[in-house]
Amino acid sequence: MKLIAGLGNPGPKYLSTRHNVGFDVLDRVARRYGDGSPARSKFHAVIVDVVINGQKVLLVKPTTFMNRSGVSLSEAANFYKLNIEEDILILVDDVALPCGAIRVRPSGSAGGHNGLSDIEERLGSNQYTRLRIGIDEPGQIPQKDYVLGRFREDQREQLEPALEEAVAAVTCWVSNGTTETMNRFNRKATA
Repeated sequence: MKLIAGLGNPGPKYLSTRHNVGFDVLDRVARRYGDGSPARSKFHAVIVDVVINGQKVLLVKPTTFMNRSGVSLSEAANFYKLNIEEDILILVDDVALPCGAIRVRPSGSAGGHNGLSDIEERLGSNQYTRLRIGIDEPGQIPQKDYVLGRFREDQREQLEPALEEAVAAVTCWVSNGTTETMNRFNRKATA
């Protein structure tokens, strides 16, 4: 089994915010590969079982706030005895990438992202794959306000194709692993 987690904050207040772009990608994956079965609550998350190219995949949307994202991930990983390096993919926003860019990495630092920091602490490792979705740098806006804000119209236009590309990258990762996904999807963003 593979586990794919989208990061974000729960509740209607945070719908469509920059910090919830991981949720947005996960929702698209669920719509594309789900069989219509209802989501259920487990592991401090909303979870859905899907099959992607013959592979069982557990989609996890934590119901904790971003800075406690590791709670659900560690519970699910321990329950299913998953290999952190091979079986887990995290979908996450990234202010260091231009809006509309995606990057896949097999490991790395949390880079100041509170959700990734909590996951790293609770899993005891940073050796899990992450698919980062660019949301632009905040500029003069305080970062907390920026990530909790909604996309501008010009950003939304750039983001839409990136969300679909992220779903394709998720599909590739499930079938072909991290290296192949990096080779296919890590391209320079065009201005």
